[in-house]
Amino acid sequence: MTIPAVEIKGLYKYFGALRALDGIDLSIHQGEFFALLGPNGAGKSTLVNI
Repeated sequence: MTIPAVEIKGLYKYFGALRALDGIDLSIHQGEFFALLGPNGAGKSTLVNI
């Protein structure tokens, strides 16, 4: 098993009372391609900006 280049476990982000990210888990290994897909307001930009 290889070590991930990026690994996120249980990430939460709040803006006041609004929960923008709810326990995100993400592992990206070297050489992988991935996409973040979702509707407006789903938290894609928030995740990338963290």
